[in-house]
Amino acid sequence: MPRQVSEMSPRERWLAAVKMQPVDRLPFWPKLDGAYPRAQAAPFDGMSIGEIHDWIGSDKHEWIPECVKEVRKHTTFEREQTNGTHRQVYGTRHGSMELIQKFDEPSQAWHPVRFPIESVEDIKLMTEWHDDCELALDPDGLDKAKARDQEIGDSAITCDCIDESPLMQFVEWLAGVENAHLLLADHLEEVEALFDAMHRNVLRKTQILCEHSPADVHYFIENTSTTLISPGQYRKYCFKHIKLYGAIAQEAGRLVVLHMCGHLKKILPDLAKLPVAAFEAFTAPTLGNTTLLDGRTACPDKCLIGGTNAMLWLRPAEEIIRQIEADLDVLPHHRGIVVTSAGVMPPWAKPETIKAVCEWVKRYDARM
Repeated sequence: MPRQVSEMSPRERWLAAVKMQPVDRLPFWPKLDGAYPRAQAAPFDGMSIGEIHDWIGSDKHEWIPECVKEVRKHTTFEREQTNGTHRQVYGTRHGSMELIQKFDEPSQAWHPVRFPIESVEDIKLMTEWHDDCELALDPDGLDKAKARDQEIGDSAITCDCIDESPLMQFVEWLAGVENAHLLLADHLEEVEALFDAMHRNVLRKTQILCEHSPADVHYFIENTSTTLISPGQYRKYCFKHIKLYGAIAQEAGRLVVLHMCGHLKKILPDLAKLPVAAFEAFTAPTLGNTTLLDGRTACPDKCLIGGTNAMLWLRPAEEIIRQIEADLDVLPHHRGIVVTSAGVMPPWAKPETIKAVCEWVKRYDARM
């Protein structure tokens, strides 16, 4: 069917896509991070990420401040950053734990080198730490969020991050992949008690942000992949938690996006049942294992944000375009599709290549 939608702003285009509504053209968003400009030749090495997006012609996607604060009576949370090392100290009346991260210069990213949970005793301390936490609206943060949202206007969709579901937090930030699974196997009761405490806080944060935040969409940075957890673990823990968070957002008329950058094919039928609007970083093979057609077939009412993978972006623009075109052509329609780099754009993909692909996506005759 020919497109009959008038020209949209980037914000309008993004929102229509997330809501599975017709758009004037497919949105395009390359995910550039702090490592990207510094890896480029002049003049891009002296440009901000926003300036590079403007040069490319991206449909921009901007984060705004959160408006939630923690209130603690008997526990503490301290941060310290010195010489490329970042320490987070979780203090309780019965002991403390540390998350230590190191800064990687080439990727401009922090990576954990020590996790706060190493034993069953640490699980109990972390449960105590979460049980002591009360979440409340942060008026100063809300003012900053509103100001930033107004500053962005229609130039981009605005987003904030609610949280991450307990199992994925446990695997990624609290215990590490290997130890998380060992502790789940050896100390299930204690781990599940921790999950319950964490879940209560995520529920409260979801309620606050869905009631007050001016963001267009709310993210859960799940980083889901069946290379990290099993499909069974996803169904037992993540699914039930996210279903409740999504229901709160849905009742408030808000949009939830799940950032899931890994292998998803075995849990697509489960994802289809979640009350969320979109899956972001939807990564094609061979880095991921889900094509756009896989996603659209299993999840017909979800927006898919991604459709490519990092290795594809290392090829010439003509090859990238051919692959994207082949993946789009087989879809029954193009509502709810946002073409992105899926994960972070590799720094070796030149701005000129990205711009050429962007211009092609804008010309693509999408079927609404």
